[in-house]
Amino acid sequence: MSSEQDHLKETDTEARFEFKKEQKSSFQADKGLTEETIRVISEDKDEPEWMLQRRLRALEQFQKMPMPTDWPGQPDLSEVDVDKIVPYIRPDVEVRGGVDDWTDLPDDIKDTFDKLGIPEAEKNALSGVGAQYESEVVYQNMQERWEEKGVVFCNMDKAVQEHEDIVREYFMTKCVPPSDNKFAALHGAVWSGGSFVYVPEDVTVEMPVQAYFRMNSEGMGQFEHTLIVAEKGSEVHYIEGCSAPKYSAFNLHSGGVEVFVGEDAHVQYSTVQNWSKNTYNLNTKRAIVEKNGRMEWISGSMGSKATMLYPASILKGRGASDNHITIAFAGKGQNIDTGAKVYHNAPETKSTIESKSISKDGGRTNYRGLVHIADGAHDSSTAVECDALMFDNESTSDTMPYMEINESTVDVAHEATVGKIGDEDVFYLQSRGLDDDDAKQMIVSGFIEPITEELPIEYAVELNRLVELEMEGSLG
Repeated sequence: MSSEQDHLKETDTEARFEFKKEQKSSFQADKGLTEETIRVISEDKDEPEWMLQRRLRALEQFQKMPMPTDWPGQPDLSEVDVDKIVPYIRPDVEVRGGVDDWTDLPDDIKDTFDKLGIPEAEKNALSGVGAQYESEVVYQNMQERWEEKGVVFCNMDKAVQEHEDIVREYFMTKCVPPSDNKFAALHGAVWSGGSFVYVPEDVTVEMPVQAYFRMNSEGMGQFEHTLIVAEKGSEVHYIEGCSAPKYSAFNLHSGGVEVFVGEDAHVQYSTVQNWSKNTYNLNTKRAIVEKNGRMEWISGSMGSKATMLYPASILKGRGASDNHITIAFAGKGQNIDTGAKVYHNAPETKSTIESKSISKDGGRTNYRGLVHIADGAHDSSTAVECDALMFDNESTSDTMPYMEINESTVDVAHEATVGKIGDEDVFYLQSRGLDDDDAKQMIVSGFIEPITEELPIEYAVELNRLVELEMEGSLG
């Protein structure tokens, strides 16, 4: 491919994420967080009383909790002022809860997702697609063959209305209660949109389902909630994509993810996040895994000014297993603090954590993890591997693994490496005809291969292109 073709491809990929639209909305809450704001959001959604009461209790907990500041090396959150955030913007669409025909979307919203490649991805690789714009899902579709098998894939606002019994049982009660942390409480108070996935017993959804979350407005917060319930013997792969254009004011993303993996079930949750460099990404993600269930977290964190994200799994049943593969990329002005948590609460449980991080131009990456093996969780095993790659002397990368082992008959392994791109490796590739930039990109592509292998080809290609653009300083 010629250098001109390379440049055009780079420009096209950058344009997919950095464009912005004039803000249009049907309803917008005031800035800040008050009881009145919560009531207005709940009333606008026509929610049942029990959901309003859960929101108000979460607000009380948020107001009592201090901002997290005492973790060594954590990102600076002093700029995060909820009183400056617009917590809820309902986009200007005729159908509440989203349309199921792409052509029914307003032209500006349709154009946004066209540029992000959502219709093409749906056509080629997905069983179902949800697309959220600002605070609400504007499009949702599921292939009929899965609906006929009882699979439910809809937005959370619709699920509250049409699947109330399931949502009321699982929503922020057993997995991620508002009391978990300050931003979980914030999320519980102002959550909006997101995905609800229910897979009946012994049903395997053979193609992934995807949700894409787009923030378009400056100074807003996006608080989508994802709830996945996979019954006994079922299987599903959920893919989440996120992006936002760059503005001068900060944006806040504080989503919540709850996954319930039934006995002998298998859930894979893949994320490719490309938030702009003015976004604070502060999520809470957790799964509860029953007997012989299997949970997989595949995460790529490319954008944001600061990220604090630690997907967690509670291995509740005998033989439950968990696998984490994460990659983080931090450039100039970025602090990407990611990791994983696993709680072995039953015998014969197994977990693996593989973390990859890349930092350049003074960026900071950090792996922060916890593995807890409870007393009585005999014959369990865990293996943690953290690898960090730095481009220069100004960049930093740390690993902070923490292990609590309360059982003697277990197998525990940990390995960590931190290093710069080796001059000898670059020299060898240059001797084979590559220039300096291409040599470094090839080294990085090999470094992140474990995560790209786990993604459908369309998303693996996208992730590699995003890494290349980050290396070239073309994003944000």
